[in-house]
Amino acid sequence: MEQNTYDAIVIGSGISGGWAAKELTQKGLKTIMLERGRDIKHVKDYVNANKGPWELPHRGGKTQQMIADYPVLSRDYTLNEANLDYWVNEKESPYVEVKPFDWFRGYHVGGRSLMWGRQSYRWSDYDFEANAKDGIAVDWPIRYQEMAPWYSHVEKFAGISGNRDGLPQLPDGDFMPPMLMNVVEKDVAARVKANYEHRRMVIGRTANITQPLPGRTNCQYRNKCWLGCPFGAYFSTQSSTLPAAVATGNLTLRPFSIVTKILYNKDTKRATGVEVLDAETNQTYEYHAKIIFLNASTLNSAWVLMNSATDVWPEGLGSSSGELGHNLMDHHFRAGAHGDAVGYDDKYVFGRRANGIYVPRYRNLFGDKRDYIRGFGYQGSAGREGWAREIPEMGIGAEFKDALSEPGKWTMGMTAFGETLPYHDNRAYLDKTKKDKWGLPVLAIDATIRENELKMRVDMAADAQEMLEKAGLKNVKTYDNRHVLGGGIHEMGTARMGRDPKTSVLNKYNQVWDAPNVYVTDGAAMTSAACQNPSLTYMALTARAVDHAVGELKKQNV
Repeated sequence: MEQNTYDAIVIGSGISGGWAAKELTQKGLKTIMLERGRDIKHVKDYVNANKGPWELPHRGGKTQQMIADYPVLSRDYTLNEANLDYWVNEKESPYVEVKPFDWFRGYHVGGRSLMWGRQSYRWSDYDFEANAKDGIAVDWPIRYQEMAPWYSHVEKFAGISGNRDGLPQLPDGDFMPPMLMNVVEKDVAARVKANYEHRRMVIGRTANITQPLPGRTNCQYRNKCWLGCPFGAYFSTQSSTLPAAVATGNLTLRPFSIVTKILYNKDTKRATGVEVLDAETNQTYEYHAKIIFLNASTLNSAWVLMNSATDVWPEGLGSSSGELGHNLMDHHFRAGAHGDAVGYDDKYVFGRRANGIYVPRYRNLFGDKRDYIRGFGYQGSAGREGWAREIPEMGIGAEFKDALSEPGKWTMGMTAFGETLPYHDNRAYLDKTKKDKWGLPVLAIDATIRENELKMRVDMAADAQEMLEKAGLKNVKTYDNRHVLGGGIHEMGTARMGRDPKTSVLNKYNQVWDAPNVYVTDGAAMTSAACQNPSLTYMALTARAVDHAVGELKKQNV
């Protein structure tokens, strides 16, 4: 069995794994980053990024064969031929849905950093203190003051554009100049502010740069981010953290490397390395290091820990508290409203802005009290309908074609993203009766929203309608589409942080209580979900944890 020794091992190459590799290598550690899927080279492998829809066999749509091959991906907009190979082969890597759960995965270098929505928001102490205040689950072991400098650290490097809005529930950051609202959004935002004391509509804070960074060109307003950006205009592992790590000379990247377990020495009570199954050859290797960063994404990180069972920890590494695999969360969404904006027919937009508006949380804050706890924020945008709109009155012919060459009416929509509480019995566990292509046990996922979220969804739809109507929109209609967890693609929990090893998997520095040289800094670490997009918090937690890990290494504590 081949053995290789490094200072540090990073498992996974997505948003948090890329950050771990960058920070570790820049601090001088010889680091190997292990990725279970193929390498995708920046620019060179973005094969459809510069193609028009007419250059794709099915105009970027989906075929019946694709629907048959990707039954999970086909549940949402995510299934399309333009970036099909960025998504997991579902036949090779199945999972068990005890309850319906939409698990959208990317197994390749960069992970979902190539396909993410890029909305990047800080959390506030309203979020970090919520569990303690409400008596839910366990208290976060950190507060905003500890996180603020790390948020700044990652914002400056990743490049986050946004406006400084001065809102206590959505702290301002180190932003590049914001993208601009269009004319309808500006008017709606002004009317929302005029009608409500604590509701604000702001431009989204997004990881699309509006000024150049080294090796990266500012956003070109193409809105084709999910295909990979040849300009490096949005933050991804490929555009940002990986080049920085490679530049140090300290990084080794090994794709097609499925980490099957973390190796543990019960005498030293430390991890010694990892076991890797080569996804192409099925050969097994071992890699050894003093520090291990587990960043395989929430559910896969839980899988690695659970599959690292020993006679000391029969339920997996980090299972001593009984919380490993539990408290799985995602944001529940697909509830909101949309309507028509009248009187703007002489106005149009410039470019294709890869961003929208955001309405930060206002429920159960500032003296507001509802029949549920926590809250939600809205994302959305205004725009003019395009050629795809229906004009049934005109049938076909010249008039029909002429009508479709003109922009349609202005509309605006808002979709709420609501917080899901960390329920202990929302969980994932190993199903050893079902195996993947490589003979490894698969995950079974058993999670659903509950009464608190269902009550929240009433407000998510009704509040959107009220705001749009007060802003002057017409024909406002609400919607609350069937929602199951997973679809928000914001999986969190399964290895939560806490203050007590009896009730949490990780300590305040993201160390596994049972093996303090193993750090978990992706979504698995989250103790609650808040309602903001979580990726910026993963980045900040990762940079903070690396700083701690290197300090502990120098003190010979790990």
